[in-house]
Amino acid sequence: MRGSRRAKRRRDVHGVLLLDKPAGLTSNQALQIVKRLYNASKAGHTGSLDPLATGLLPLCFGEATKISSYLLEANKRYLTRCRLGIRTESGDSEGNTIATREVPQDIDKARIEKALEPLRGDIEQIPPMYSAVKHEGKRLYELARQGVTVERKPRWVHVGRFELVEQAGDELLFQIECSSGTYVRTLIDDFGESLGCGAHVIELRRLGVSPFEDPRMITMDELEAMDQSLLDAVLLPIDQALGNLPSIELDTNSARFLRQGQAVWVPQAPTSGKVRLYHSQSFIGIGEILEDGRVAPKRLMNEKACAS
Repeated sequence: MRGSRRAKRRRDVHGVLLLDKPAGLTSNQALQIVKRLYNASKAGHTGSLDPLATGLLPLCFGEATKISSYLLEANKRYLTRCRLGIRTESGDSEGNTIATREVPQDIDKARIEKALEPLRGDIEQIPPMYSAVKHEGKRLYELARQGVTVERKPRWVHVGRFELVEQAGDELLFQIECSSGTYVRTLIDDFGESLGCGAHVIELRRLGVSPFEDPRMITMDELEAMDQSLLDAVLLPIDQALGNLPSIELDTNSARFLRQGQAVWVPQAPTSGKVRLYHSQSFIGIGEILEDGRVAPKRLMNEKACAS
């Protein structure tokens, strides 16, 4: 016999929310809270932020989940504060201390700069055990909590900016701009080892995810105070998350053929790469330029989402 209560029907919501994630929540925990607030049928986040971290976590709803990988792979910008003299197993203040060393008195800007220099540009980085990288089907952090350490393959990342903002005793504040897949905790750990005294992250805030360089973020408290109409109003159109891609306006026939999976010729299209596709000024998805110059469909939105 069924109970008298019926589950509330989920809504079809489409768009991108720029959440200011609070400390203490995993990215998935934050996603589930916001998904319930929206009563959304489908939602996903765009890459993990540590529970310690705050700041920009784009959340994709409905058809926007089709483009979440582009935000996952985008460049990121952070502000991070570290403490010298202590190294932890996780690289941040949530991990157990594994080494304590005296901080030299002569650590000045010149010495800091010398330690930072090798950590800029294209560098190899080994993912930390406390990360979401998978090993034989398990997250590394799950293994780490069991006391298991496994060999990890180094990966290439790009650090475009790693600059000292402030020095206050044993605490240093840095601004970092880096490619997707870069672990700030590992950067700080490597920096501390280069100085010879060790270091770990005590604060981490994500300021930007390309193309959202300095966006207006919505806090959890703000969301919880909003009614349904205001919640929907703070969602950004899907194509704003693809602002780095050039755009193409399609005529009616080309749009129809693309929706059928066919590549089309488009005058004055870029010569290569991915593009945003529009028809009658409405975003219909992502296309890719083929070697012969035609535009092929890559990720297309359904027409209901485009019209909403």
